[in-house]
Amino acid sequence: MRPISRLVVCGVGLIGGSAALALRAAGAVRHVVGIGRSRASLEAAQRLGVIDEIATDWSQALAGAEVVLVAAPVGQVQAITAAMAPYLEPETLVTDAGSTKRDVIEAVRRNLFSHLAHVVPAHPIAGAERSGVEAAQATLYLDRRVVVTPLAENTPAAIERVFAFWRACGALVSSMSPEDHDRVFAAVSHLPHLLAFALVHEFAARDDADRLFGFAAGGFRDFTRIASSHPEMWRDICVANRQALIGELDAYSAELARLRALLADGDGAALEATFTLARTVRNDWLAGKLPGQR
Repeated sequence: MRPISRLVVCGVGLIGGSAALALRAAGAVRHVVGIGRSRASLEAAQRLGVIDEIATDWSQALAGAEVVLVAAPVGQVQAITAAMAPYLEPETLVTDAGSTKRDVIEAVRRNLFSHLAHVVPAHPIAGAERSGVEAAQATLYLDRRVVVTPLAENTPAAIERVFAFWRACGALVSSMSPEDHDRVFAAVSHLPHLLAFALVHEFAARDDADRLFGFAAGGFRDFTRIASSHPEMWRDICVANRQALIGELDAYSAELARLRALLADGDGAALEATFTLARTVRNDWLAGKLPGQR
């Protein structure tokens, strides 16, 4: 991949900042411009060497821009794309890092309709419980998956450039339809985050919360690690993908009801069988085997 002459990162936090650092480490970018809501965050990004320049408006940011990465919460994409639209140059490539895709695509179709050949949505499957540019790291995407969800209007060259962008960050890149993406990630990402937030919230509301948290140890810490994630980002993800997420929540609720019935009956054998299957499938997954490959 030839170096990007001018990369604009909208939302220079963990995700956007890590992409900029990864591209720098790979020698794949020459100049990085940051734009976003918080001047303090942008100044921190410049001080840390994540970006070279702070843009105060889109006309400044997009002048001569080769690539734009929108790495803000998905709830902001509508306003961001509307604001950037008048200043986009004809060949500027636009991609994003949103955890939901259908809502992002609706926003770009509404606001960037004349630029769709060069707007290629994507989702890096990487993150951490810490947020903000201070948490950004050049190795965040190393051997992590990125899903590209191309539009019918995209040119093959634009799609390949987005694949090359994320490969330069060290990622393993594949493609998926937006519908399949949102259904899959409602199950394997959005539901686990919702459950982690819910458990901590429920414990925090109890009268003996201090005692519960005082005795909580490794199991609780592991299960609830992702409840330390960015609340605004996860609010937007859950609302944007709520129909698929409600379906997954209903399926999980049915499984909990089944387990509750086993507990009520004192059916230890059935509980053990459930736990054994779950452990086997998880261990196979950790070893790189899928359930159908067992």
